[in-house]
Amino acid sequence: MSRPLFLVDALPAGDEFTLDGPEGRHAATVQRIGPGEELLLADGRGGTAEAVVTAAGKNVLSLTVTARAYEPPPNPRLVVVQGIAKGDRGELAVQAMTEVGVDEIVPWAATRSVSRWRAERGDKARERWVATAREAAKQARRAWRPTIGGDPDASTATVAGRLRAAAAAYVLHEEATTPLAAVDLPAGGEVLLVVGPEGGITPEEVAAFEAAGATAVRLGANVLRTSTAGVAALSVVSARLGRWA
Repeated sequence: MSRPLFLVDALPAGDEFTLDGPEGRHAATVQRIGPGEELLLADGRGGTAEAVVTAAGKNVLSLTVTARAYEPPPNPRLVVVQGIAKGDRGELAVQAMTEVGVDEIVPWAATRSVSRWRAERGDKARERWVATAREAAKQARRAWRPTIGGDPDASTATVAGRLRAAAAAYVLHEEATTPLAAVDLPAGGEVLLVVGPEGGITPEEVAAFEAAGATAVRLGANVLRTSTAGVAALSVVSARLGRWA
């Protein structure tokens, strides 16, 4: 079994470190990690440290750092614009996309989004996405934790601006004829993938995104849910870029 990973605000500067707080409680009390066991620490920004447990207390572990490493940020950078979905489908999408390697997720208030993120409700919904991405990054042993877009719910105009600035941009659409598996991918920069909500993307939105430089693409003959389309697209792109080599 691979070593569990715990996220910390900053990696230890010296050889000794105390893992406490929520991560310490999870390690010592929930996972019952004890002296002699090894674990990983990560700051979510590429830095990692290997450590061995020297002592365990209530909700706290004492560690000795045995090795350090830094993983450069991925390039190209994979960004998914995710149409806001109802219920927990958005969080399911965030979890799965984080596990397969997404670098940023932008919540998008599409025309056909049933749920609307407004005021405090929007802030809480975005916080759930952030928490989901954090936990999924730990489970996947990721050195880089994906970011969640700054706006609680980006508008179509905001998304179009991101598409114009990207090295390549693709809109997943069931009526497209170009397969995602056949498009040209850049050697660097941002690759943006747009995933619509349950009701799909409107013709007007597709037109706006194509005017911003995006290409409408399909994954295959089947129509996927909004909670699974993004992870499927990321899998195709990641394999082609050699991320999974």
